[in-house]
Amino acid sequence: MASHRKPPDQSWESFVEERIREAQEAGEFDNLPGFGRPLPSLDQELDENWWIREKLRRENISALPPGLAIRVEVHHTMDRIMRLSSEHAVRKTVEELNEKIRQAHYSSYWGPPSTTLPLDVDEVVAQWRQRQVTPDSRF
Repeated sequence: MASHRKPPDQSWESFVEERIREAQEAGEFDNLPGFGRPLPSLDQELDENWWIREKLRRENISALPPGLAIRVEVHHTMDRIMRLSSEHAVRKTVEELNEKIRQAHYSSYWGPPSTTLPLDVDEVVAQWRQRQVTPDSRF
């Protein structure tokens, strides 16, 4: 295999083409993720910030300020709590959520301040118990 540096007497185009050919011969393009599938969002309008949105999605990064992100997390966690199978797990999850709520109060360095209050563990457990008795009811 040739050096990774372009020789001074070779054009960039021929250097790049040579490196691509060598990689193909070595099988470096075989079995790439997504091979044979259409490109996602190919038929959508061009968005100049597509790469930012894709990075946020791929790395599961929230673009919400902490005060709003905690509201979303409380909503999702409460749905998950109602599906837990033990009171111990419910109490532990609520305590973990309350710690995140407290952290959100101190990390509101940008965006609106958090107005979400820690949850009453016993109240959530009571709601969880009620849900266990009548599983068709919504929280």
